[in-house]
Formats: sequence, structure tokens, C-alpha cells
Amino acid sequence: MHALLVIDIQNDFCPGGALAVPEGDQIVAPVNDLMAQFDAVILTQDWHPADHSSFASQHEGKAPFETTEMPYGTQVLWPDHCVQGSDGAAFHSDLNADRADLIIRKGFRKGIDSYSAFFENDQTTPTGLEGYLRTRGITALTLVGLATDFCVNFSALDAARLGFDVTVRRDLCRAIDMGGSLEAALDSWAKAGISIQDGPTA
Repeated sequence: MHALLVIDIQNDFCPGGALAVPEGDQIVAPVNDLMAQFDAVILTQDWHPADHSSFASQHEGKAPFETTEMPYGTQVLWPDHCVQGSDGAAFHSDLNADRADLIIRKGFRKGIDSYSAFFENDQTTPTGLEGYLRTRGITALTLVGLATDFCVNFSALDAARLGFDVTVRRDLCRAIDMGGSLEAALDSWAKAGISIQDGPTA
């Protein structure tokens, strides 16, 4: 079985949001159209407490997009975004969220960020998605969403490491691209055997 994994198409990651990804809203309609082609559709949702440790506002003297060291490694500090229950954390209003078989919320633990749909940033604490996919017999994943070089990237690499057949529809993702992060993601995908599509195959 083949599932579509839709990463973080939320208001705060779309134009006008607190951590807007350029053109993030432009992928919504084609992602909706793609859903019918898959056996399952899974959405991820950033879901942070208001005092989340990845927010620059929680670190005196630090500005958004600077980094700090956490127990699990280097952490980019972000503007406050996707706060639990806020409009910014809601899915984009045009996204067909009703089609989802499962919604995975991540980043809800105050002390650790969570880019990947599978693990938090310690690369150890699971979200439960792997078990869900295994019990449903899903072996292949196609990823779309925001942002290419962060949450899509970490999710794709973890899925490949766990043995799933992984494709990323690059045309249905948008990137932040901080300091070469997009190129680094693409290089990592090549090494991990992840397929990259820039449009529908014939």
C-alpha cells in the first residue's frame, strides 16, 4: 500500500504566517488533487506549547534563525509559530483535511523540537507513525508539504532509514533555504536512495 504524507500545510507556514514559507499556499490545490491517488492520506501538524524551547522568544538575547545548543544537538531558533489551538497552527483553510486517515501532531513536548513525522529531534523519541504504517501494511510513501529542507527533509530521511520506499514530490513542496539547507537536503536524499519527482509520472 502507498500513502501520501502531507507535511505541515498550516497557516503559520503559508504567506502571512509567523514562519511563512515562500509560495507555501500554492501547493494546496494540487496536493488536494493528488489525495485520490493514494491508499491512505496522513497529515502532520506542528503543535507547540506557547513556551516551546525552539522559540527564540524563550532564549534571552537570541533572535529568530540564530542557533543554540540543546541536549540533543544544534537547534535553529524560530519565531513563535503553530502554537496549540491558535489560528496559525490550523491547517490551511483550503486543504482537504477531512480526507486524512490520520493526523500526527508533533513538537508538543516543550523541551524538544520535532521536524520529522517519525521522530523528535533527538532521533529517538517516536511519534507512533511508523507503527501505524506497519500495522496498515503501508510500504511506500510519497511526501509533499512544508518546508522541503526541514520537516519534509527529516521525514523523508527517517522514512528511508526505516525501510520505506520513499518519493518526494519536489514540485509540491516549498523550501525555506537557510544557508544552503535545500541543497544539503537534496544531497542527503540522493545518498539515501529517495526518489525525487518534479511532476506526475506518465
